[in-house]
Amino acid sequence: MRDLIEKAVSTSRLTRDEIAAVLGDNSCNQELFAAADRVRKQFAGDEVHLRALIEFSNFCRCNCLYCGIRAGNNLVERYRLNREQIISLAKKASASGYKTIVLQSGEDIYFTAEALAEIVAEIKKLDVAVTLSIGERSYEEYKILKDAGADRFLLRIETTDKSLYEKMHPKASFENRKRCLYDLKKLGFETGTGCLVGLLEQTYESLADDILFFKELDADMIGIGPLIPHEHTPLKDCSAGDLTLALKVLALTRLLLPDINIPATTAMETLHPEGRMMALQSGANVVMPNVTLDEYKSKYEIYPDKANVNYGELSEKLRQIGRTISEKKGFRGNSDRPLTLNSVTDLE
Repeated sequence: MRDLIEKAVSTSRLTRDEIAAVLGDNSCNQELFAAADRVRKQFAGDEVHLRALIEFSNFCRCNCLYCGIRAGNNLVERYRLNREQIISLAKKASASGYKTIVLQSGEDIYFTAEALAEIVAEIKKLDVAVTLSIGERSYEEYKILKDAGADRFLLRIETTDKSLYEKMHPKASFENRKRCLYDLKKLGFETGTGCLVGLLEQTYESLADDILFFKELDADMIGIGPLIPHEHTPLKDCSAGDLTLALKVLALTRLLLPDINIPATTAMETLHPEGRMMALQSGANVVMPNVTLDEYKSKYEIYPDKANVNYGELSEKLRQIGRTISEKKGFRGNSDRPLTLNSVTDLE
């Protein structure tokens, strides 16, 4: 196991079988986490990038089996923020020092690409980076959003096991999900994806495939979270994902893609009071505090009992582990400069 960890550190490469072997062996977990932390320090630095998350709509056309805001959950009180509310929240976040605004929603096609482009263009006047997390759209729609100034796009694939993907996402197309991700890369978005750890029938090999897909895509951001069952979903009786395994997937992702951005996801802290700090010491370098109005936060419940971020407490905890809050926009490679089309590999 130590030889495999060293190989990952020195070459940023492991085979499928090697990744699965590390995931399935707990004899060297601390060495793995420490190695990922060193690589994070070398390639991404000690600054932690804060992204202000605005959950602007919990309407969703999808029926993902694990998600609390799935279309089939009739117990959700649905809401949509209007243009003025979204921009107001972005202005407050910018005034508080956030350098990135993340606009996230369910797959709500009420918000057309043109309407979202107007919001993005207004927020860009604040001199911040804008990340979108709004689901699957056409190439043409993504281009409208990119032309409006959007910098990043987060679209988690959740699992690259096609059969498992189709079980978890009724009537959804695995191939279309992949098409979206490659379209986003082609358009010059900093492209984020990620996986859920703890899905039914998931194996170490399928998680290894996930990590290798991240590398094949050359993803710029990876979000990894353990499954947390929601009582109003078909997976309500499942066990929660294993935090240690999720941290190992995160650490291996850092080793194989050393310069990317990796958030310490809220789900990790929901499972363990120090989960976010554990992630930040296992390869993560991003935290996404939720700045949505309090009256709506509880209605955007992908999973229950979501942990919150207290800025002062976070700052002190970061100081204790030798980290600081960044004042940069935090593009990939610890740069403050976004990707351009000329810097993106032609994927055609």
